[in-house]
Amino acid sequence: MKLSDSYDARHVRPRRPGRWRWRFGAAVAALLATFGILLAMAGAATLLGRPPALGGLNDTPTDASILLALGLFLLWFGILAWRICRRRLRRPSDLTLAPHLLKKRG
Repeated sequence: MKLSDSYDARHVRPRRPGRWRWRFGAAVAALLATFGILLAMAGAATLLGRPPALGGLNDTPTDASILLALGLFLLWFGILAWRICRRRLRRPSDLTLAPHLLKKRG
């Protein structure tokens, strides 16, 4: 097959959506993780006997343990979302092949 001079390999590749969505998602996920760290530290400080850092929000040990659990959950969710966004950002933009055409491993 003869290739013409106007052939451009970029037209074969599928168009990808903008990367700004994944960058914005990674930034929001990092903020969630940071907020989770701060909540967990405030809950742990109250449980360890330090004065409450959030005023009346964590006066009792029950409230402090809820803040600690919520902070750890936000930290876990933020790290998970950040890793997913970073993985999507680093995905190569090569030509896509059908899975059955790829070389088998093992």
